[in-house]
Amino acid sequence: MARKVRIEYQGAIYHVMSRGNRREKICRVDRDRTEFQRALAEVCARTDWQIHAWVIMPNHFHLLVETPRANLVAGMKWLLGTYTMRFNRRHGLTGHLFAGRYKALPVDPVEGNYLRTVADYIHLNPAKAKLIESEQLLKIYPWSSWPLYLSPSRPTWLRVDRVMGEHAISRDTCRARRELEKRLEHRRKCAEFPQAESGWFWGGHEFRRSLLRKISQQAGPEHYGPEISESAADKANHIACACLHRMHLSEDQLVLLPKSEPRKVEIAMQLKAETEMSSAWIARRLAMGSRSYVDHLLWRARKTSINKN
Repeated sequence: MARKVRIEYQGAIYHVMSRGNRREKICRVDRDRTEFQRALAEVCARTDWQIHAWVIMPNHFHLLVETPRANLVAGMKWLLGTYTMRFNRRHGLTGHLFAGRYKALPVDPVEGNYLRTVADYIHLNPAKAKLIESEQLLKIYPWSSWPLYLSPSRPTWLRVDRVMGEHAISRDTCRARRELEKRLEHRRKCAEFPQAESGWFWGGHEFRRSLLRKISQQAGPEHYGPEISESAADKANHIACACLHRMHLSEDQLVLLPKSEPRKVEIAMQLKAETEMSSAWIARRLAMGSRSYVDHLLWRARKTSINKN
């Protein structure tokens, strides 16, 4: 069965989100929310996960989780399975609680304050969903890590220093926590709700390139998604660039060469042999005209090679 690839590596950070089956509630009473937090604490102890932010909403949850041991899949399997089993037992139910596969977007921990953006997105979720009144402070919502950010006492598995650092707050003091709260309340008041669920990752250009390299090593024929297509294109482009370097050709020179130039045909032959890129993509990349013309040139090159042998 086709499925999305899970990119796992040591120290990876993910924005994880999972919804209830048929968008139904994943928590019916406060006891359920408390039990979810207990399961989260247990999975952190089992896997060495570090949680940078979390929120439990009526029919879904968000986590900003770091995996020092490259074990997102194993940890999520335990967390979702254990919570579902306990939830069903409490309420006399059977079957699936969560819908399909959870969403896990890798987050860039270095460039662009992406970690802070995702954490803010998570902590602002109750306000965006209007689960608290407009005159109430965000910390009034008890089912997220935000009240813990503003408290000197926290569970050991909740890590706040990296997000505070991206807010340029270096010391975890009472004054610093007040400043942190002031900033997020300002964003909430101005309705500055960041978008952190689109795409397949959350990061900059270099982070994307590093993910594409990992995908090329980890993905198989059963995987699908835009990241798979981007990884394949990245591999093909790398091959094309290596060929140009070997032939002492620049990109500008490549464009000026005739469409049927033998060196272009040679690169196209290598791309067809080592990648799954379409003739249309090769035609665009090598400035060789149309898809059908590329197919014709490749057919003629193969025929010539067979006749020579």
